[in-house]
Amino acid sequence: MTPVFKQIIESIKELSADEKALVAHCLITSLETKQDDGTDDAWAELVEKRYLELESGSVSGKSWQQIKNEVTGQDA
Repeated sequence: MTPVFKQIIESIKELSADEKALVAHCLITSLETKQDDGTDDAWAELVEKRYLELESGSVSGKSWQQIKNEVTGQDA
């Protein structure tokens, strides 16, 4: 994890909801590239698979706080 990434994660809590939405939009927009045919279908299949796994209990999710702690190396 780079120092810049760690700083961004730590700074998120100081942003307003509107600022967080704008940051999310900017990040997603920066990733947009031309998609291959079938990409949307593949994502839809993966989302459905993950949803069914969560619903069945075969996997469990993580809270945003747990993810942040793992990324920043903090204890839960």
